[in-house]
Amino acid sequence: MGMHKIAKMPSPEELKEEMPLSEEAKQIKAARDKEIRDVFTGASDKFLVIIGPCSADNETAVMDYLGRLARVQKDLADKLLIIPRIYTNKPRTTGDGYKGMVHQPDPEKAPDMASGLRSVRKLHMEALEEFHMPAADEMLYPGNWPYMEDLLSYVAVGARSVENQQHRLTVSGFDIPAGMKNPTGGDLTVMMNSITAGQHQHDFIANGYEVKTDGNPLTHAILRGSVNRHGNNIPNYHYEDLTRVAYMYEKFQLKNPAVIVDANHSNSGKQWDQQPRIVQEVLHSRSFLPEIKSLVKGIMIESYIEDGNQSIGNGVYGQSITDPCLGWDKSAALLYRMADYI
Repeated sequence: MGMHKIAKMPSPEELKEEMPLSEEAKQIKAARDKEIRDVFTGASDKFLVIIGPCSADNETAVMDYLGRLARVQKDLADKLLIIPRIYTNKPRTTGDGYKGMVHQPDPEKAPDMASGLRSVRKLHMEALEEFHMPAADEMLYPGNWPYMEDLLSYVAVGARSVENQQHRLTVSGFDIPAGMKNPTGGDLTVMMNSITAGQHQHDFIANGYEVKTDGNPLTHAILRGSVNRHGNNIPNYHYEDLTRVAYMYEKFQLKNPAVIVDANHSNSGKQWDQQPRIVQEVLHSRSFLPEIKSLVKGIMIESYIEDGNQSIGNGVYGQSITDPCLGWDKSAALLYRMADYI
């Protein structure tokens, strides 16, 4: 056989028993979840900002970043609701390269997924308990969701995963918002179909059980731009793109119409320094038409301590080892400008 067993993994129940969440942390998360839910249902007019490193590769640097973010959140709490990106699973276009903390808790060492799961759970717990900021993560592997379901307040399904049946059905059992990105090819109907699947009830097999889900009314769209057949980036954050998605929400008759705009990836052509300009345009579009303001609930920004990115092993503290990110000084200035504009 071409697949070789390396080690038996702890079950989600075993890992939660080994690393339990305190009652206080559970209450903090429940309160934060309600705040976020209220934005998606329209009960709150705060603007969501899902911001943080492309990949959470180093616990010390990530916690340093989160401490800075928590101070900004305190200042801007009446306008912005900040959800830190702690992305611990990284999709790779060819399958090669660093796949995230869950694979390699130390990017310079060999994969160790049992240690990776523990490192990921520890990092999410610390973010929640120390800074009262439950985080967002990408669901690359639906089978890993039970390990983190008590910790996360937002989940994104990536452009390469959004057509996958297991991702769609798993989202239908969440009680937190799940953002479905448009696929890399840009077909918005695929994205809307994935939202429909996430909002509906389903019966399927998950983690050794037959399960039935209630449907997740907080499943929504993330616009991240696309790539055409010539390999060119095609942005989809402009006013015309937003009105098109508003029309599609009407056509599909979905609950809680919502869009999060991803300011990086194909919307910026991975030009990290273009993210502030893109954010500004999205905010302007919201101010121009009330229907767009009610539809666009937030923005997603790739941000870390240092601008840009580096190769693994270069040792620059707080700089991305995957996609390039906006540095902290520029990120903080952007957050304050956003609050002023809103």
